[in-house]
Amino acid sequence: MTPLEVAANAFTALAIVLAGRNNVHTWWTGIVGCTLFGVLFAQNRLYADVVLQAFFVGTSIFGWWKWVRGGDAGSALPVTHASLASILWTVPAGVLATAAYGALLHYYTNAYSPFFDSAVLVFSVIGQIMMMQRRVENWAFWVLVNTIAAPLYLSRGLALTAALYAGFWVNALVSWHTWRKLAARTRQEQELVSVTTAVSIESTHT
Repeated sequence: MTPLEVAANAFTALAIVLAGRNNVHTWWTGIVGCTLFGVLFAQNRLYADVVLQAFFVGTSIFGWWKWVRGGDAGSALPVTHASLASILWTVPAGVLATAAYGALLHYYTNAYSPFFDSAVLVFSVIGQIMMMQRRVENWAFWVLVNTIAAPLYLSRGLALTAALYAGFWVNALVSWHTWRKLAARTRQEQELVSVTTAVSIESTHT
């Protein structure tokens, strides 16, 4: 365990907890944590994870803006569900991308456990994109990612990181439940607005 691993875990843990609470400060704390993890994973030859951390930093900047200004008329983006159609093509696409990138790592690098490492990368990308859009289902993908990542990091001697990702697994389940309630509240608010608008239009015409 090194100071770098401790710092990376501390910032990332804070970012994940804030994300589960639907708190916009998840983004800047995540940027710091991902930058530190990128350095840590490079030192341990987990190259897919290095690429993943770079992706996280870039998308966190955009996600930060989207949460604050990505809704209607520049308002905050609400929590909603992903469509069934998007899930049905996203999952098989993720499996194919995992196999393809894992094969590249296997044949052209000295990467450790390339296919599991690739799965962490691919499904984290999917989870991150859905989180940027404030889709409830992002947490299902984080459950999958953490299920793979915790034992993977433990096998590389990153005990603190493995323990953190085990904690993330629990947090993802709790956050999934929390975001479902937030999405239900969003739906109720939208229905109320629709009814109010309809009544207002009807009153105007009468």
